[in-house]
Amino acid sequence: VKYLKMLFQIVMGCLAVCLPLAVHHISEGHVGVYYTGGALLEKYTTAGYNVMYPIITRYHEVQITIQTDEVRDIPCGTRGGAMIMFDKIEVVNVLKKDHVINTVRRYGINYDKIWIFDKIHHEINQFCSQHSLQEVYIEKFDTVDDRIREALQKDCSSYDTGIEVIAVRVTKPRVPEVVRRNYEEMEAQKTQLMIATERQRVVEKEAETERRRAKIEAEKVAEVAAIRKQQEIMEQEAMRDMSLIQDDMNVHHERALADARTYRLLQVAEANRRLLTPAFLEYQRYVHVANNSHIVFGSAIPTMLGAPLAAAEGPRKG
Repeated sequence: VKYLKMLFQIVMGCLAVCLPLAVHHISEGHVGVYYTGGALLEKYTTAGYNVMYPIITRYHEVQITIQTDEVRDIPCGTRGGAMIMFDKIEVVNVLKKDHVINTVRRYGINYDKIWIFDKIHHEINQFCSQHSLQEVYIEKFDTVDDRIREALQKDCSSYDTGIEVIAVRVTKPRVPEVVRRNYEEMEAQKTQLMIATERQRVVEKEAETERRRAKIEAEKVAEVAAIRKQQEIMEQEAMRDMSLIQDDMNVHHERALADARTYRLLQVAEANRRLLTPAFLEYQRYVHVANNSHIVFGSAIPTMLGAPLAAAEGPRKG
């Protein structure tokens, strides 16, 4: 019984020592990889509390979320021999979860040193050695980010590392002080030239605007004059048409009056023709004689009265 108690105490002591070594915590966004006797195991564990064999097994956390690696102080020499320094280059990348075991086995826990940090130095020096200081510092600096990202991604994909390069951010390199002052002077001159050019462009634009405004005003005046002229022509044509209509109305009116007078005279003539019969004339003679009756004294009265009667009756008998 005494030995059993001692054995139990030994076992409990071992458990008390080993249990804290066996239970471990994996952070969120990471997976745990395990080495037993220096050999990488085929499994990995996810975030949370996990258990391993104490003493003989050790674990490492591998990040599988997006991370940013900063590579600092990268010297390089340009094609012309000028030495410049890139203070910092940031590489945003992520390791795919299903490639963790294979990548760690082939390149170790610090796989990003090979494929990010060392590769950045290599690509920067390649770029600098192929270009002049002017091209690196000014003309082609805006292409460095994409060039390095494409180069990193190409090699990572070729070797099936499971690393996805999302973005690369390159800071402006430091150049020798003399060169920097020269570039600053050049930039100042370029700025002055741009200001002068822009001022000239503004003046030309204002002049062009003034010309267009004057042209528009002239066209507007011409259009107004043309409209007024057309209006006057239309008014004159309307007056002419009204005059022609009035003349035509007057002609028709005068013609109607003349036709009416002619018709009236014709009717009067026809009436007179029908009215002036011998009997009517005879009747009118007697009426006029009666209306003009006078008392006549003398011996020739019958002759005076008979002569007209004889003259009137003579042709009738004949």
